[in-house]
Amino acid sequence: MLNDKKIVVVLPAYNAALTLEKTFREIPFDIVDDVVLVDDASKDDTLEIGRQLGIRHLIRHDNNKGYGGNQKSCYNKALELGADVVVMLHPDYQYTPKLITAMCSIIANGLYPVVFGSRILGKGALKGGMPLYKYIFNRMLTLTQNILIGQKLSEYHTGYRTFSGEVLRNINYMANSDDFVFDNEMISQIFMKGYDIAEITCPTKYFEEASSINFKRSAIYGLGVLRVSLQHRMHMWGLYKGKIY
Repeated sequence: MLNDKKIVVVLPAYNAALTLEKTFREIPFDIVDDVVLVDDASKDDTLEIGRQLGIRHLIRHDNNKGYGGNQKSCYNKALELGADVVVMLHPDYQYTPKLITAMCSIIANGLYPVVFGSRILGKGALKGGMPLYKYIFNRMLTLTQNILIGQKLSEYHTGYRTFSGEVLRNINYMANSDDFVFDNEMISQIFMKGYDIAEITCPTKYFEEASSINFKRSAIYGLGVLRVSLQHRMHMWGLYKGKIY
């Protein structure tokens, strides 16, 4: 616990057998109370390695539900466990677990209800090996989203996120997509509810075992992100009633 807040780390996993242990070993268990691993029908030994590591809360999807569907199971379980702070950490070791204490302290001390680890603040993205086209894509999308949503995030596309339990209980994340656009729908819901998001600089690593989507999926994702941002603006103007709100 941190300031009497129960902290739960959730690991949305898909074929993470090669990196799960390295990620798990760096989790700061001096403050983390529970870990939840959700295996989205992996084709490798992700679940078995989770058992060997002693992870108590293991969930296995018999069919692949997608990135968003995986997170839904993660958050449902974390809230069931009574989490006050929930850390969404990718088990592919792209984001360092060493930032968990810093991110959780911001929430546990009542400064912000949501904290993102940003690859864009500083030079973490390109230094860590982010492909140039993805970096440019990220910057263009983020600029457009900030204009449409009326915010000033450095990026909307990080996979390293920490939430207060209150936020997760007050947004309807179950209405969101099961695909990658889930993350941006959550951001839209969070801002629409009037919550603020803090960001801290986060180094990142791009390597063969780290999860990533190809150019085609990136393009589909980008179109989905723009749709969510436009719907957010139209909802603010009273021209559209989004089901996710």
